[in-house]
Amino acid sequence: MNKSILLKNRPKGKPSLSDFEINEIEKPSPKDGEILLETKYISVDPYLRGRMRDEESYIPPFELNEPIESMLVTEVIESNNKNFKKGDFVSGMLKWELFQTHSGENLNKIDTNLAKPSAYLGILGLTGLTAHLALKHIGKPEKGETLVVSGAAGAVGSVAGQIGKIKGCKVIGIAGTDDKIDHIKEKFGYDAGINYKTTENMKKAIAENCPDGVDVYFDNVGGEILDAVMMNINQFARIINCGAISIYNEKEMPTGPRLEGILIKKSALMQGFLVRNHFDEFESSIKELAGWLNEGKLKYDETIVKGFDETPQAFLDLFEGKNTGKMVVKV
Repeated sequence: MNKSILLKNRPKGKPSLSDFEINEIEKPSPKDGEILLETKYISVDPYLRGRMRDEESYIPPFELNEPIESMLVTEVIESNNKNFKKGDFVSGMLKWELFQTHSGENLNKIDTNLAKPSAYLGILGLTGLTAHLALKHIGKPEKGETLVVSGAAGAVGSVAGQIGKIKGCKVIGIAGTDDKIDHIKEKFGYDAGINYKTTENMKKAIAENCPDGVDVYFDNVGGEILDAVMMNINQFARIINCGAISIYNEKEMPTGPRLEGILIKKSALMQGFLVRNHFDEFESSIKELAGWLNEGKLKYDETIVKGFDETPQAFLDLFEGKNTGKMVVKV
């Protein structure tokens, strides 16, 4: 049996299960030059919400009544391609299907001896690469500086904070539960944390936790938390705009404080980051991340949801903060 998960409707506001459809489809056979892939792990990520809108962006929107796609780890179970053999594990941007054929182009073979397969969707995948390359190119943290990370218990944020510690920074994390705050301090080495859901004055809380100001802000959420951090930045601060999950489901773009004056006064850099712009650095970045991982300098979390049919619900759970670290579906 083969199955596919389609985008049935374009969500208005927060997505729901009714926006997805699970269909039984025919299991394909590989043609000459193709491989047959069996899905093992599916990555669900907040950015997929943007692709559900019919609007121009850095990546084309999903088509209605067509399979959704994201990063997958799959196993080659049949090969008519000389570059792949049965039993190879590969990762790539693939359809939400149990089985699919592929030319092999833009797929990456993964070393399951280096790390377990699901790690290539997280710490050694796009989320780890995002944290590493965004700090390298925009954040540029230096020893003794203060780094603040929002979404600190998430897949990107947890890695960003640990890299900050490797670089010698004081690192403050922002997350949505006391358990997550305890976790990022105990497991990932954060110096302190702020629970934004129980904090009445975020500007004041950031000032208290960052008495020397904020030099680098790794922003995964946008909205009011971004506004509060900006009120505490130092001269020549660097702000990485990596995600804005707090506004992804808004029907209209909310208006917040005007930040131009702060950026000018502080001579600060604020720049958006897309990991796809740095594809040529993926191999070297994965090597450095894997080195830190094997040295015990990096740790990672996964929230594993079991069952192909649970993929839509796992995606929805991202917006309720039900994941710690990378949210992955194990097929």
